Amino acid sequence: MGSSNSTLSKIPNLGRLIEETGFTPAHIKRLYKRFQALDKGNKGYLSPQDFGSVKELATNPIGDRIIGAFFSQGQETVDFHSFVRILAHFRPLDKNRAKRPDSPEPINSRISKLRFAFQLYDQDNDGKISRDELLQVLRTMLEMQVTEEQLESIADRTIQEADLDGDNAISFDEFRKSLEKVNIEHKMSSRFLH
Repeated sequence: MGSSNSTLSKIPNLGRLIEETGFTPAHIKRLYKRFQALDKGNKGYLSPQDFGSVKELATNPIGDRIIGAFFSQGQETVDFHSFVRILAHFRPLDKNRAKRPDSPEPINSRISKLRFAFQLYDQDNDGKISRDELLQVLRTMLEMQVTEEQLESIADRTIQEADLDGDNAISFDEFRKSLEKVNIEHKMSSRFLH
């Protein structure tokens, strides 16, 4: 128990981090140990290269994009608090957790998960998923399983179905509406703490 408290005492603003992410102190402790394991040089931050040892990311076709989501534009490192906030997107929604009326949208809410997923496609951060951006993701995910013509057909059909304003791109609202019937909470929840 003493080592648990000493680990937690190293984390500044722990209470705020728990409140913001919904993680328990035990979860935060485990995430801190994972962060330390990734931080090979004991620098106190992670670079994109530090994520290379995460097997699930190394084998994921869009692992580079997921790793990129940990870093804001122009940012080359991520600290522990940012690391935990990003991972909170993948925490299953706690339906029993009381929400205060003045509190912000939980990081792991459906809308936050959708925003996170949207940014994996919207690589130029212009608020729209273009045909080229969609094709990039499809190429990465499907690799050699389909022909280029099939990829283009999938991209065109996806944009045609989701593009409600006719601008040949998918806005966040169009993205959200196109996924209304998809259980995004399940697809974007990871039980990485168990």
